[in-house]
Amino acid sequence: MDNRINEIRKKIRALRVSMLEAEAIMHEQINRDEECSEIAGEIMVMRAAMSLLVQERARLGDREPILVNSFFIPRRAPAAPRPVSDRPTKRRFGARA
Repeated sequence: MDNRINEIRKKIRALRVSMLEAEAIMHEQINRDEECSEIAGEIMVMRAAMSLLVQERARLGDREPILVNSFFIPRRAPAAPRPVSDRPTKRRFGARA
């Protein structure tokens, strides 16, 4: 039984890596405004296979998380908040400077 769980865990790990690669390709295609329905369909098939593997793994009693190192690196750093004091203040009508 442990061998079957280990086999399923290896398949899940490999499938996750494949899904990350496919998603990166799809994001590149989207950024270039290209057709990405084929790769999106492949990702949906991979998700269905992943779901079956996860169900089988749960039936065998394995509930430990499976960790995969992600190679996806965000392209931009998050925007820094602007300080409120940079905005010019409005003068009131009739006020003198």
